[in-house]
Amino acid sequence: MEFRNIGRHFCTITEHKLLVMKHCFMVGLYRQGLLHDLSKYSLEEFWTGVRYYQGNRSPNAAERELLGFSKAWLHHKGRNKHHFEYWIDVSKNKEEGLIGNKMPLKYVIEMVMDRIAACKVYKGRDYYDGAAWEYYERTRQYITIHPETRALLEKLLWMLKQKGEKKTFSYIRKLLKKGDY
Repeated sequence: MEFRNIGRHFCTITEHKLLVMKHCFMVGLYRQGLLHDLSKYSLEEFWTGVRYYQGNRSPNAAERELLGFSKAWLHHKGRNKHHFEYWIDVSKNKEEGLIGNKMPLKYVIEMVMDRIAACKVYKGRDYYDGAAWEYYERTRQYITIHPETRALLEKLLWMLKQKGEKKTFSYIRKLLKKGDY
């Protein structure tokens, strides 16, 4: 483990957290902004981040490539409701197997802010409003997510790509006032 990665990883996750907080505050999700990704500072997640730090993508991806799974990711998604994976469970109808359950609106919005912030941190100056859509699009056919949650996520990421952050955040504020999707 390279000790210089301690500071680098800390700065990366803190920059990400602060960006999500800023974006959540802009749409009125103060609690989500303050509490976002606190588990990344836990020993289970933090040391994995240091060990596999690369600076241009999630260290969990590198851990997954080496081990075949990521212990840090399993820890993270099980504690953070803004990940659609948190909402996957066995259906009441057992023959359906695993299904995605509908996410509450505030967590869908936090998920969008999380994706925007991750793209901004990892892309840096190369960030553009279509980056979060393009990242999502690479995996969309493989994910288990509730159809209504998928539709809202796709609508918001597409809107961001087409109309930009200002108009998308304005729409999100109106959606949050309505209270559901």
